[in-house]
Amino acid sequence: MQHSILFQFRLSDSQSIGPVALRRLWSRACGSRDVSVKREVRTIGFGKSVPVYLLCGPPQLAQADALEERLRDLLTTSGLAATFSSVRLS
Repeated sequence: MQHSILFQFRLSDSQSIGPVALRRLWSRACGSRDVSVKREVRTIGFGKSVPVYLLCGPPQLAQADALEERLRDLLTTSGLAATFSSVRLS
């Protein structure tokens, strides 16, 4: 099944997370192993480049009411300060 981007976030300047740890955290938040993660570098104001982490999965995961809350809790418990946004599917 093809994955869609469901959430994206940035970490504070001094933090990062590797793909294996991020996938493990995302899988735990979803309660599913059918997930994937990506990292993109995007340019923001004044030409500054920052990594953005993308959390992907089957579109039906977006329907889970508590998913975003579990994800936020797991990021915080892991000591990660994230600027977080959900991606709305059309």
